[in-house]
Amino acid sequence: MALPPPAPDSTCLITGASSGIGADIARELAGRGLGVTLVARREERLRELAAELGGDVAVHACDITDQQAREALADDLRERGKIVEVLVNNAGFSTAGPFWKSDPEREVAMIRTNIEAVVALCGAFLPGMVERGRGAVLNVASTASFQPLPMQAGYAATKAFVLSFTEAIHSELEGTGVTATALCPGPVKTEFVEVANLEAAEGTMPEFLWAGPEEVAKAAVRGLERGKRVVIPGTLNRMGALGGQHAPRSLLLRVAKRVHPVARP
Repeated sequence: MALPPPAPDSTCLITGASSGIGADIARELAGRGLGVTLVARREERLRELAAELGGDVAVHACDITDQQAREALADDLRERGKIVEVLVNNAGFSTAGPFWKSDPEREVAMIRTNIEAVVALCGAFLPGMVERGRGAVLNVASTASFQPLPMQAGYAATKAFVLSFTEAIHSELEGTGVTATALCPGPVKTEFVEVANLEAAEGTMPEFLWAGPEEVAKAAVRGLERGKRVVIPGTLNRMGALGGQHAPRSLLLRVAKRVHPVARP
């Protein structure tokens, strides 16, 4: 029972729920009758989604990289009498371009969002799941997890951490009734592209390589239901992940740098 059944006192906590994959995962879970708690910084967007979903939906606007904000989130859940039985760590962003030209503060902020918040929230809610003998965690990684990625060096490194961390936890949880799943999507048409200044990729990468957030969310929740260790939506992405794991690094680095849209004149 990787995905617990609906219950009045349980909720699915979803970070980065204001748009994109996070919002569509919320739709998938709410569509299964599960209560959801939507978390992001943009409260207005969260409330619009909550109004669309109806049912047992709560909104909590906060910056998950802030420890006090995370503690306030946990306090709010306790006051509402809600137990987190599904945790979706979806919040994240990327930078783009040569690292030596990057904004150091932005790079550190990315690490805090993509890594620190994931570890902190897993640490806050996994023990309770194990104690109850049920629950599921979904940590959003990327196909970038499988190899270094020039022009997105920090981002690929953060997602490699998420993948490794989640796979190890999945193994540790065997026999507990709790599962951990890493979602590794390829290119997805969301606001993520704009935030990372990767708009050029939409014009240079073939259309068939892009996925919509809806199909990625469906694959993610199916993977949660089955207790899968890793979910890589799309056959081409699965082939690419295999190549990223086994092809010579020197070849991968040359190809990745050459095809990255930010690297082009």
